[in-house]
Amino acid sequence: MKKILIVDDELAIRESLRMILQQDYEVLAVSSGAEALEKMREGGIDLVLLDVIMPGLDGIQLLERMKSEYDVPVIMITAANTVKTAVQAMRLGAYDYIPKPFDVDEIKIVVQKVLSIQDLSKEVEYLRAEISKTYGFENLIGGTKEMQEIFRLINQIAVSDTSVLILGESGTGKELVARAIHFNSLRKNKPFIPINCAAIPDTLIESELFGHERGAFTGASNKRIGKFEQAHSGTLFLDEIAELSLSTQAKILRFLQEREFTRVGGTETVHVDVRLITATNKDLENAIKDRSLREDFYYRINIIPISLPPLRMRRDDIPLLVNHFIDKVNKRIKKHVKRVSEDLMDFLVNYEWPGNVRELENLMERMITLSNQKVLTIKDLPSALKDKARPSLMKEKVVEDEAGQSVMKGKVVEGKVSFLRATEEFEKEVILDALKKTDNVQTQAAALLGISRRILKYKMDKLGIESE
Repeated sequence: MKKILIVDDELAIRESLRMILQQDYEVLAVSSGAEALEKMREGGIDLVLLDVIMPGLDGIQLLERMKSEYDVPVIMITAANTVKTAVQAMRLGAYDYIPKPFDVDEIKIVVQKVLSIQDLSKEVEYLRAEISKTYGFENLIGGTKEMQEIFRLINQIAVSDTSVLILGESGTGKELVARAIHFNSLRKNKPFIPINCAAIPDTLIESELFGHERGAFTGASNKRIGKFEQAHSGTLFLDEIAELSLSTQAKILRFLQEREFTRVGGTETVHVDVRLITATNKDLENAIKDRSLREDFYYRINIIPISLPPLRMRRDDIPLLVNHFIDKVNKRIKKHVKRVSEDLMDFLVNYEWPGNVRELENLMERMITLSNQKVLTIKDLPSALKDKARPSLMKEKVVEDEAGQSVMKGKVVEGKVSFLRATEEFEKEVILDALKKTDNVQTQAAALLGISRRILKYKMDKLGIESE
């Protein structure tokens, strides 16, 4: 039950308010500012009803103290001849005022309204905090040198208003990076508006971005606010920027240069404060050569480029991502998966991931949702991937070509030896060979094998290969 503090030196007023409110709220009543501050220090007060005129510490002075020390809404109680003072109080931070003599229904409505606004404000603060956690740097997963450098760059540029271009294949997390930049910037409490330029027909994209006036074209029966205006004071994220027409590129370029635009079919100049972040999976330099991308537009959006590597180029991060997605999906769908088996982890680490991190996340969610076990195994893979992980009775030997490079040549049938054991023996043989050639320098051996040192160490520990 919400707790309301009534502060008034008149006993009749205190008791009247108590009778009106006590059915729906817990009501405390005091007669002075000093008593009120003591109750506030005890905590738990959700709303204060404060008389303007009181001996000693009057209502205005007490309001200033409360607003500086406590985040609690205050409604002023005022007589007819002190309305001007009540208005002054609202300028100092009071939510509303109630004139004497009281109207019972008005008091109930005002109190309910203020408490509802306060609840909504707290909910917004909570949601903002949760969003900040979701898109905080701690949720950008990656231990590789390349990803750590990207995280450092994001942290450095987040507080600026500079335009950012994010490059990377589909599924590498371009929007996640854009959101991380926004929610760690000074604009984090303002809108983040994402739009996929490839998903909107070319005939509608300018209206979508800049809005239109009534009658601008057939079907434009009302004025419409575009994404740039919706993102005012915040961030606009344009994904698949290479899909924009040359005319739309020109209009965005003008905005970036002048910070203004006109709606479709309009003449009024609109000024907005928007940070622009763009992204693409295309080669923009080739797009310039093909004349599908304006060169001046490219240089204007490419002030700070961030290039995200595909998942196959950061295999060290796959175990980290797998464990992250297990925790994330477990919490969301109330499952209790602990980990993945070694053979499944090996498959996940060595798979090519054409859909990158998005594909891995979708796969983990599917397996966790459908499994009733605490440990996921190869059996939990969907059929299409299970076929790729199916045991084979063949293993290949490594021989050295004339240039000294390791190549695959020939096949040896292992009979009834399990695929896992054959694979482990083969991996052990290859790793030992690479270590021998590099005098047991693991960094050089990893480079020779085309894997990272972390993956090499993981496999050495798993296969029982001791470091010298």
